[in-house]
Amino acid sequence: MTFIDQWLRSDIRDINAYHVPSSKNMLKMDAMESPFGVPEELKDEFLEYISQAEVNRYPDASAEELQATLRNLMEIPEEFGVLLGNGSDELIQLLSLACSGGDLIMSFEPSFVMYELVSKFAQLNYHGVKLDDNFDIDLNSALLAIKSKKPKLIFIAYPNNPTGNSFDYDAIIEIIKSTDALVVLDEAYYAYSERSFLKEIVHFSNLVVLRTISKIGFAGLRLGLLVGSQETIEQLNKLRLPYNINTLTQASANFLLKDRQRISNNAKIIMDERARLYDALSLIRGLTVYPSQTNFLLIEVHNAKSLLESLKDSGILVKGFAISSQLENFIRISVSEVKENNVLLGCIKDFYD
Repeated sequence: MTFIDQWLRSDIRDINAYHVPSSKNMLKMDAMESPFGVPEELKDEFLEYISQAEVNRYPDASAEELQATLRNLMEIPEEFGVLLGNGSDELIQLLSLACSGGDLIMSFEPSFVMYELVSKFAQLNYHGVKLDDNFDIDLNSALLAIKSKKPKLIFIAYPNNPTGNSFDYDAIIEIIKSTDALVVLDEAYYAYSERSFLKEIVHFSNLVVLRTISKIGFAGLRLGLLVGSQETIEQLNKLRLPYNINTLTQASANFLLKDRQRISNNAKIIMDERARLYDALSLIRGLTVYPSQTNFLLIEVHNAKSLLESLKDSGILVKGFAISSQLENFIRISVSEVKENNVLLGCIKDFYD
């Protein structure tokens, strides 16, 4: 037995690390990233702006300018508190640190894998409530599980990843009303969705909204935010590590996130392409495409493994799921710009011809 085998927690040894496949020289359509980077006409100005960042100093600990930028971009009322994280993953982990040993985290499955992973890291219990056949929340099952399991945290991805749909709004309101748990509405895909729970924070003391800038074009900056009542955010801020948002992220985000119109226009392009892809893929025999309010599409196929390998051989990465999982016969594709979407469409059509 090695030193690490003796020293490391046994439950950590049993966890598989979060796997990110190599994407070198590949068309990357597996991770819900935006195809829109820094506009060519802004690159010189952007580089000049970030060159002035004082990387020899610690970053602004409270990131005041960045908070103001995000409030303006996402129309977050001043009466709400905002907590920033190194990606929304850090905030999910921070929320778990607020729990006591033996507490339970609940979510609805299939959903974002980090909810369960973080519960294991923090030595908390986890319970996943299965979605119905339409990938929606069965409210009766949810309320029974909440009553019996008494969770401390409930994560609800809205819209949901990896299914792409938004759960019934009124059902979620009933869930929030039914529990003393902190309910976290994870709105990572808010820019592509029709509704948000931001306005509900004022009505429910046990509600917070989690967002990220990763899906709107800035995944490389690793920036997430948690929005809640001032009291809730003030207490959770005690768990935030100092200087967690680095200087270059703050400078880059302050430059890139101030152009609300450009970000909105890019989101509109993705939504238009999402509709076009949905229609085109739905015409291919052997595919069932699910409606989406995100920047990706979930597709049921009869031979997922073969299709994934064919696309990979063609230089395209899309998301597959584990054999024996609920989604083993599905793939998930990120919606990209027209040219990349056409390459994907052509390869899928060729596979089924």
